[in-house]
Amino acid sequence: MMGIAIDIVWAATIIVQFIIGNVANGFIALVNIIDWVKRRKISLMDKIITALAISRIDLLWSTFLITLISSLDPDIKMAVKIIRINNNTWIIANHFSIWLATCLSIFYFLKIANFSNYIFLYLRWRFKKVVLVTLLISLIFLLLNILLMNIHIDIWSDASKRNLSFSVRSNNCTQFFRLVLLINTMFTSIPFTLSLLAFLLLIFSLWRHLKTMQCHAKGSKDPSTAAHIKALHMVVAFLLFYTVFFLSLAIQFWTSESQEKSNLFYATIIITFPSVHSCILILRNSKLRRASLLVLWWLLCKSKDVQTLVP
Repeated sequence: MMGIAIDIVWAATIIVQFIIGNVANGFIALVNIIDWVKRRKISLMDKIITALAISRIDLLWSTFLITLISSLDPDIKMAVKIIRINNNTWIIANHFSIWLATCLSIFYFLKIANFSNYIFLYLRWRFKKVVLVTLLISLIFLLLNILLMNIHIDIWSDASKRNLSFSVRSNNCTQFFRLVLLINTMFTSIPFTLSLLAFLLLIFSLWRHLKTMQCHAKGSKDPSTAAHIKALHMVVAFLLFYTVFFLSLAIQFWTSESQEKSNLFYATIIITFPSVHSCILILRNSKLRRASLLVLWWLLCKSKDVQTLVP
């Protein structure tokens, strides 16, 4: 009974986070697209955030459907076509979700950090190309990830055909899913390292700036300091959820629990990252925050009108 109750709690958590994530990311995409249509132009940051929101909706749906199918019929995982489609769909959605967020961290670093180094000044001057090249290079990692995953699936498929006693609960199948997690963890570590590097360089830039301000006997609350702190808040929030997501991959790789037992927990961690972080993006972005407050005010007015009409 306790196990069933825990599964129900995990499932309810997944559904709530799934709804919140879709609403938050859909709101981000809708606000930026409407603003784009009105002004007929859109900034690079808004482009990244809009693409990030769309990719996260895709990630939420792919994770939710994979978890639902796996929970309803665990043996369906044994079908090679289902495994291939599930993995490729999730890899693509997760790739763009993580790399677009990494590009956002790079964008904050190049726009706000202050270094006199020639290479940094060149990269800042060409920051649009830096973001574009980063995304293009990430496609190489995406292709390698898909290629390695499909090779691994083919090897596993051949082994399962030779072994008639092969099942979802066998050690061979457990090893298969562990290697899948190892491959995903390996490719996830690359954008994680880039985001961490941008975070450390932002801290170093802020430290140098504060030191310069102290030498000139000026106050610490200047526009540059405020911009550094705001950027650090955004990058820290991303790294915090990113770390939990990254560690969940590593923990699930080393855990001895069966795939069925850890399935709901793993799905909860995956869905938390694109759901909660998108809510933080709304709160930290002035345009999105204003739009969300207007929507909340409109909903409150509508609810009051409904209450007055009800006798």
